[in-house]
Amino acid sequence: MTRYVMVADLRRCVGCQTCTAACKEGNATPPGVQWRRVLDLEAGTYPEVSRVFVPFGCQHCANPPCLEVCPSTATKQREDGIITIDDDLCIGCSYCIMACPYDARSLIDQPRYAFGEMPTEAEAARLNKSTVGVASKCTFCAGRIDAGTARGLVPGRDPEATPLCVNACISGALSFGDIEDKSGPIAALLAENRWFRLQEREGTEPGFYYIWDKGTL
Repeated sequence: MTRYVMVADLRRCVGCQTCTAACKEGNATPPGVQWRRVLDLEAGTYPEVSRVFVPFGCQHCANPPCLEVCPSTATKQREDGIITIDDDLCIGCSYCIMACPYDARSLIDQPRYAFGEMPTEAEAARLNKSTVGVASKCTFCAGRIDAGTARGLVPGRDPEATPLCVNACISGALSFGDIEDKSGPIAALLAENRWFRLQEREGTEPGFYYIWDKGTL
């Protein structure tokens, strides 16, 4: 089996938000909708404090609560672990948004534009009205993964089959790949470093891992 996961090395992230910009440009998300964010946190106890930057988005959980509450079956879990939303089935009820413990989903009820009520030429060219009134979130760039693997490319190794945020990361803080590949780079990365996942007490088994050391958090 294959399960794609993302790993963020908090020791390397510099908070530049390049991954955020790459995600927004690549997915044409409207103002106010951000699938990839970088949280700017303060860690430690005064006077020994530091800033920690935490890349954040959909955790692509193995046990996703959003899937359980979706009344229209629009939220789906692929065999490779990626959680998706079927725009044609979503009824915009927002149950999944309320169920997600990671605040990773968004919904807009009307088109939004960067400069007022009319879209720019670029916005008009990329406007997808089917995404209005339905939930949206990070998909791990599932379209890139599918197109790449169909050509024999390996997600996480070949850029054309890898999420945009990982490709854009200037510090090499983000990694992506199949955690079930025991000889692969993701398994090695997690085996060699200390890591955690967010809100594991919820039983969601997130597919987003964070590497850290004693001095990071």
